[in-house]
Amino acid sequence: MAFSQLLIAGLALAQRFEDSRVVKTVTKEVPTYVTVRVPTAKSEPDRDASVVARPPLSPTYLAPTLPAPTPVATPKIADPRTERLVTEARKARVAGDMGLAIMKLEEALNQSPEEVNVHYELGLVHEQMGVFDTASAHFEKVFQLGASVAGSLYELAAGKLRDGFTEPDNHGKLSLGRVRIFKDPDTTDGQRVILTIPVNKAPGEEIVSDDLGVSVYFFNRSSNGEIVQLEKEYESWAKDQWVSLPFDWASDGETVRMTYTIPPQDLQTEHLYGERTYYGQIVTLEYQGQILDLQAWPPGLAARMPQSPTANPMLPEFQDSLPEFDPNLPLLPPLPYK
Repeated sequence: MAFSQLLIAGLALAQRFEDSRVVKTVTKEVPTYVTVRVPTAKSEPDRDASVVARPPLSPTYLAPTLPAPTPVATPKIADPRTERLVTEARKARVAGDMGLAIMKLEEALNQSPEEVNVHYELGLVHEQMGVFDTASAHFEKVFQLGASVAGSLYELAAGKLRDGFTEPDNHGKLSLGRVRIFKDPDTTDGQRVILTIPVNKAPGEEIVSDDLGVSVYFFNRSSNGEIVQLEKEYESWAKDQWVSLPFDWASDGETVRMTYTIPPQDLQTEHLYGERTYYGQIVTLEYQGQILDLQAWPPGLAARMPQSPTANPMLPEFQDSLPEFDPNLPLLPPLPYK
């Protein structure tokens, strides 16, 4: 009996040991997270994972609105006196008085040696006079100052240096007719001399009126016999008037009348400067900055005109009376065809 119980207990222990060696598999569901891309309207092909797609650019980036470029302006002249001198020089250059223009600009250059407007204007004056070496030097100075200083003048000067200089060929287009001199014997207000100066145009030539100029340089004789040119401060003694405006070049000619009046002198002025009497004049015809013709009376005065062409040997005609002008009857015939 006891033996049977021991046997049953051993079998039970052996069965429990075997059960402990059996491997139990337990299945457990673990949730996984999957990233799902939202499909676009147009399906895209699969791409390699190493390629990162750029987001599409918005219209703002594709066509940005840029502000309009600011135009390069001509630099202003800082010194008021220099500005006034440059303005006066420009007026003189347009009027064909290159001597006065250079005088004003040299004074401005002494006042403001680095002023770009002065150098550029000096370049223009010397270019019109045909002194191309001096003109090139002034344009080179503007170019060296750079765009930040010269502004719009930088590009203009660069163009002058790049393209070079060409002198317009205006010879044969215009000429002076015979100058007529009338000394008014009836004037009671000092002395009065009236010049009639015809300007002839070659047939078929087109003339820009604004580029045409007639200059008269009067000379006086003092009581001690000295011949002196009319001073700048007395330029108001000379008055010019074109007979017909605007120009129509009827019969290819126009006429300018120049009235020169020497007012009575007081005793003090006469004692200091001597008595002044009319002696003669130099008449020049300019077109586009070129002196095309020159007449001097007396002829020896032509030597006093620097950088001038050969004086026209045509002598003036002295008149006893001043004729009336008839626009339909020109004073001189037109230039002959060449």
